[in-house]
Amino acid sequence: MPLDAYLEGNRERHLSELFELLRIPSVSTDPERKADVAAAAEFIAQALRDAGLEAQLHPTARHPVVVGRSPEVPGAPTVLIYGHYDVQPAEPLDLWETPPFEPTVIGGDVRARGASDDKGQVYAHVKGVEALAAVDGALPLNVRFVVEGEEEIGSPNLRPFLEEHAQALAADVVVISDGAMLAPDTPTLTYGLKGLAYLEVSVRTAGRDLHSGAYGGVVPNPINALAGMLARLKDDDGRVSVPGFYDAVVPLADEERNRMAAAPFDEAAFRADAGVSATPGEAGYSLIERLWARPTLDCNGIWGGFQGEGAKTVIPAEAGAKVSCRLVPGQDPDDVSDKLAAYLEHLAPEGVEVTVTRLHGGRPASTPLDARSVRAAAQALRGTFGREPVFARSGGTIPVVADFQELLGCEVVLVGLGLEDDRAHAPNEKFAVRDYLRGIATSARLLRALAAPQA
Repeated sequence: MPLDAYLEGNRERHLSELFELLRIPSVSTDPERKADVAAAAEFIAQALRDAGLEAQLHPTARHPVVVGRSPEVPGAPTVLIYGHYDVQPAEPLDLWETPPFEPTVIGGDVRARGASDDKGQVYAHVKGVEALAAVDGALPLNVRFVVEGEEEIGSPNLRPFLEEHAQALAADVVVISDGAMLAPDTPTLTYGLKGLAYLEVSVRTAGRDLHSGAYGGVVPNPINALAGMLARLKDDDGRVSVPGFYDAVVPLADEERNRMAAAPFDEAAFRADAGVSATPGEAGYSLIERLWARPTLDCNGIWGGFQGEGAKTVIPAEAGAKVSCRLVPGQDPDDVSDKLAAYLEHLAPEGVEVTVTRLHGGRPASTPLDARSVRAAAQALRGTFGREPVFARSGGTIPVVADFQELLGCEVVLVGLGLEDDRAHAPNEKFAVRDYLRGIATSARLLRALAAPQA
């Protein structure tokens, strides 16, 4: 039976199974949902078994990792498919137009928490494996699944799990679908992700809050000091001023800049969606280049002093801010954190004590455009969409990508099946039925392409 005929004949079953999974409130941040998280893990494991794979739940300190293994095909490539079955909390509930854990189809979209992030996308791969095995009689390559339940809390136990099981999980390529297409009906291959360095800086100037009339003008003010320090982290051209910040950045090649310029990216729509009237940034680079391929530094939060209603004439004893840097290939989060911390201490005025705390980070990751996995994914997307895919980088960070590259020594290809406006993490999250079904078809075609002899 042809693949498309099989998919059409099983369309309603594939949808109903996804709805079952979406009904499980697997919120990994909520201790009261631990049983629900476990139920979602078992649901994925059983679906893998139904598709002809062996599947086991591996306990961690918090939530289990589901590992699936297909029957061995000696001499064939091995592909590992990664995703997560945990979801963000649904609150605020009053902003949902339909119940968050009762999937509802509205205007061709499945609305539910986890529909796009990431249950719908990872389940499309489960069904893609099932479809290919049913149509061809057996899988033509070795397939592994790693589906975790802690992605929404930073995957604290995934790297230790990968380190412990690296030999058993060895693969030629890792496939991840936990992202979005650049635009509707625009097949997209993401070949680069930014890394992250996230710090908290606090400044203290006195042992207690002080009366501004008795001490104003003669003691250091931490809010003034911190504001001045933060303002000096960038110059007037939008370039980060931290010494050595750009030293390891791999310059953009002309070919890549041309590819980005040709991408179907609507800057006006981007501004409208963000609700902004301007898009300032590093001089000499286009908006899409800055978004995808240039490092950034942003203040994500700031506090200090009196925040209540009315007036209180006080010079606070301390103030603080959170600062993040999105990093590009070549940069190391520890190195950037060191440089940023040292520069903040250098910028502190006399009488200001600086404390820098590192919160978390992730390494940037990229896969060469001529890699076998990228070419196979492009072939699969062409087969499903009937058009050439767009090659994109992302301004986001998925730390596990660099972990897979380091620990398993394999290529990683990211095939986003959703859309940027799927409202991941927000009320009324959605995933187009059409995109889910196309994801199943793409997954099956990708496995076929990866199994084919290398050209």
